[in-house]
Amino acid sequence: MRVTPGLLVILVATPRLAGQIRSAGPEYAAGGVVNSASGLPGPLAPNTLATVYGIRLASGAAATASVQKLPTALPNTRARVFLDHIAAGLYYASPNQINFVVPPRLRAGPVELRIETEGVLGPAVRLELAEAAPALFSAEDYALATHADGSLINTDAPAQPGEIVVLYATGLGGLNLRLDDLVAPDSAVRLARLEEFRVLLNGETIDSSLVFYAGVAPGYPGLYQVNVFLPDDPPENPEIRIGYPNQLSPEGIRLYLKLPE
Repeated sequence: MRVTPGLLVILVATPRLAGQIRSAGPEYAAGGVVNSASGLPGPLAPNTLATVYGIRLASGAAATASVQKLPTALPNTRARVFLDHIAAGLYYASPNQINFVVPPRLRAGPVELRIETEGVLGPAVRLELAEAAPALFSAEDYALATHADGSLINTDAPAQPGEIVVLYATGLGGLNLRLDDLVAPDSAVRLARLEEFRVLLNGETIDSSLVFYAGVAPGYPGLYQVNVFLPDDPPENPEIRIGYPNQLSPEGIRLYLKLPE
């Protein structure tokens, strides 16, 4: 199932401001580098959609036009993001925000992030990469998810017990295929640690047999999807978390789900 263009705009737009900084070229700090889905700083992971906030990060504003293959620089912005000297693929760049994908070839451990704007390098910022850093995309504390037909799950069209829903996330970690740093697969690729992957409703792990796909969202670098059958007896509007036993997505995100009258 492919992500609709309108949904992608919601997924990569994260208008939060993090941190205060100062100097004369691109300015940013480790606390301003966040997971694009959760908006939280902390460990990222390879193939994670991330956002850096700062000042003078780019000359202008631009978003990527072709999604399956990301550019390392966007027109008119004169900005590039490097992690351990590897140029990251960019979704969006503006003077105060850049959305990028952590290069999949990187491994867990410390990395150095630097931004180059108009040929001027900003400070070297040390980040820590984990094997996975799961986070669900959400709006107003509800997961951005779709029904099986691709229509958005919301208060007017909630999920129902026993139906298939598709969740969108980032930071789910390694896959059963080595990824290109800039080009997303155009077909399904499953998680490498699929047997450990969990979906929890109100803290209760649903049966793994109900999770029939967890892997890349085809055609979108850094974006993952989870296709899951909801149980026949779920709680209404449950908190939903995904990930691994010691690496779950943040608390507080719910799924619009209505029980039969």
